[in-house]
Amino acid sequence: MNSAIAPSGRERWLPAIAAVFVTSLIISNIIAVKLFSFGPVFLPAGTIVFPVSYIFGDVLTEVYGYARARQVIWIGFACNLFAVLVILVSIYLPPASIWNTLGSPAVSQEAYSSIFSMAPRLLAASFVAYLAGEFLNSFVLAKMKIATAGKYLWTRTIGSTIVGQLADSSIFASLAFAGLVPANGLVTLIVSQWLVKSAYETIATPLTYAVVGFLKRSESMDTFDDSTNFSPFAWNRETDGGRE
Repeated sequence: MNSAIAPSGRERWLPAIAAVFVTSLIISNIIAVKLFSFGPVFLPAGTIVFPVSYIFGDVLTEVYGYARARQVIWIGFACNLFAVLVILVSIYLPPASIWNTLGSPAVSQEAYSSIFSMAPRLLAASFVAYLAGEFLNSFVLAKMKIATAGKYLWTRTIGSTIVGQLADSSIFASLAFAGLVPANGLVTLIVSQWLVKSAYETIATPLTYAVVGFLKRSESMDTFDDSTNFSPFAWNRETDGGRE
């Protein structure tokens, strides 16, 4: 086929894949306020689930193509922004008099605010890093798929993640902590997050293979982005060219 548009009845699993992608993204941002020790380094708790969005981002691009992945990336961005706004509004709602889970409404409110309050700088860093990392991940995978003629899936899932996660970790840490953390500490933070997230993708390669194989058989799709418009700001899938 010369069109990236799927006939009626295809893409049955796309909503589920998109839902997992968006859910993992939102959960990772909610739990990111906690830091945990991983050997000698400290990592945000979101590290345990955020790489899932990259795994399913790979699945989206590999099976449905860059144009579909681009739509889901922007949907994830919008859903994450909505979640952040709702959480911020909830912080400023006056506590009920019967809300005394921690002894008094005032104490409960203070605890709730301290957990869910998000610094504007961290939010901005998170959003910019997400967009850069996800679009790079999808772009690199789509280009590598053409270069390898669809062979060696592991090279493009791992390769695209290495590039995307490096951009994500570098941008986030630089925008969020530059001037607050010493330069050597900043480099350590970037490298440790990058290595852990990339290792996560590598370990999950058998799962990625299983999901991609199932979807390609179930959807009868294997999209190649030969002439796709790779602009992150395009939306209309019908304007993109490709082959399945």
